[in-house]
Amino acid sequence: MMHTDIVIVGAGPAGLCLANALSGAGLSITLIEQQSEDALRAPAFDGREIALTQKSVAMLKTLGVWERIGERAKSPLRDARVMNGSSPFAMEIGHKLTGHSELGWLVSNHLIRRAAFEALKAGSLDVVTSERVTDLKTDASGARVTLASGKTLDAQLVIAADSRFSATRRMMGIAADMHDFGKSMLVCCMTHDEPHHHSAWEWFGYGQTLALLPMHDGRSSVVVTLQSQKIEQLQQLDADAFARDIERRFECRLGRMSLISSRHVYPLIGVYPRRLVGKRFATAGDAAVGMHPVTAHGFNFGLGGIETLSLAILDAHAAHRDIASDALLQRYERVHRMATWPLYQLTRVIADVYTRDSLPAKVARDVLLRIGEKVTPFRRAVAMSLAGK
Repeated sequence: MMHTDIVIVGAGPAGLCLANALSGAGLSITLIEQQSEDALRAPAFDGREIALTQKSVAMLKTLGVWERIGERAKSPLRDARVMNGSSPFAMEIGHKLTGHSELGWLVSNHLIRRAAFEALKAGSLDVVTSERVTDLKTDASGARVTLASGKTLDAQLVIAADSRFSATRRMMGIAADMHDFGKSMLVCCMTHDEPHHHSAWEWFGYGQTLALLPMHDGRSSVVVTLQSQKIEQLQQLDADAFARDIERRFECRLGRMSLISSRHVYPLIGVYPRRLVGKRFATAGDAAVGMHPVTAHGFNFGLGGIETLSLAILDAHAAHRDIASDALLQRYERVHRMATWPLYQLTRVIADVYTRDSLPAKVARDVLLRIGEKVTPFRRAVAMSLAGK
């Protein structure tokens, strides 16, 4: 039987960043991941581009992750445009409203994972790969984790960072409210003739939602949200037919487009657990809050929760207090709920109102965008939210 202070389940970006945040303070930490070590060292491209706020970038710098990402892989997000249907009008969210030279940064998910793995500190941190948790029991004295190989670990605290569909959270009997938006998104990387000027697009079309995330060298991450059956049809097109289809969807506003990456499809399902903590147990990252991507806050919320939880644990450890006390975990839950619950609910409303295709909904969207464009304090509030202020 192995003994450790903290078990973190899941070595995605959230789990890796949490391990980095907790390491180096004298705590023994075991990170458990189903994937192989090779997959962690060189994660494959998965299509997802992560919009990072200024606050998130500052935290990644503190964790030693940011400098391990190549400069050309970090694309500045200077402005954002929100559009409705075929109207040429757009609500503009500019970086100047924040006082920064950019709203935030765009970085590929797999590059964040690779950099976070490279930043792991040796010594008190043990990474167990090609393993999965099959059983978890906790009580007032500690936690016991059983692995598929039959090995067991005793710990003071277990933290689930194993996706919004967390199996570890379910083992603790924690229910989650799941909202299936009934659609899927296809993500890929494309080039186009017209420049993007490092401005992101959120285009609520009729029967579809499009997003454009600007990258260096004339590239963009393209996101198409449709009913799942239509997404499957789009994915099956050959590269040239796919590019012509996307050109049409963007009404040729970007000129000729070319596919330069693999295509990846993800179902749109929002998840919010009924509880974020249990006895000697906590959730982090998407296991704590699984956001709809329309507001680009998912990973940023994850990093915010990691900061809150890790600081509480480290303070308790330094003061020789219980790092998994009910009071500590409940305080984390309270703070993280306050930070995430309002926007989680607002995102559901936005995704519903802005994707309806009835005439009243189309008119309401246009009116709301035009009002928003004229109300500078509103646009500034949105800009500050995107910047993480």
